[in-house]
Amino acid sequence: MKIAMAVSEFNFDLTSAMEERARRHAAFLGVEVSHVVHVPGVFDMGPAIKKLLRRKDVDAVVMIGAVIKGDTGHDEIVANAAARAAADLALQFDKPVALGMTGPGMTREQAFDRIDNARNAVEAAVRMVRTLKEIGE
Repeated sequence: MKIAMAVSEFNFDLTSAMEERARRHAAFLGVEVSHVVHVPGVFDMGPAIKKLLRRKDVDAVVMIGAVIKGDTGHDEIVANAAARAAADLALQFDKPVALGMTGPGMTREQAFDRIDNARNAVEAAVRMVRTLKEIGE
């Protein structure tokens, strides 16, 4: 099984730790991380995920990002749009897109406490690939 990762560069101190946890968990599961794409932010992931899902050598994509609460509701808009894009692309391509994202509504400290969301997303992606193969056509 081969998975790809789309990693947000925004809040890189958090997302780099998340990416490392995700890579280690993939290795633990015996899953190859065939592609890693770094994008400016969570909101920008859609086109990169779409290209990854088109690849025959990608079984699933894991989104890795940290959306931190600011002074406005911007974090809610960004996180909701990213989650919606992930769900829409998963349905369009019949391949899992796992949401390894912290936020919205979190402080930087709360987000750091939840960097295992990336590990959990790898787990979800792998389980969904297996589930979809069991179901078949």
